Amino acid sequence: MSHQDWEGLIQNLVRRDILYSPNVIRALRQVPREPFLPENMKVNAATDCPLPIGSGQTASAPLS
Repeated sequence: MSHQDWEGLIQNLVRRDILYSPNVIRALRQVPREPFLPENMKVNAATDCPLPIGSGQTASAPLS
């Protein structure tokens, strides 16, 4: 995942009025999802859906 992909997801959520809090937007820009994912899921970090992280657990979708 590139920084551009993550920023694109954030901008898409803002355009759709799903993401509107300046504090949350700033937090998403400062703390990307990728470091919290297993290696095989990092490529999907900018996908707006829950991602498996092992042991039957998931990383929530960014809009959740």
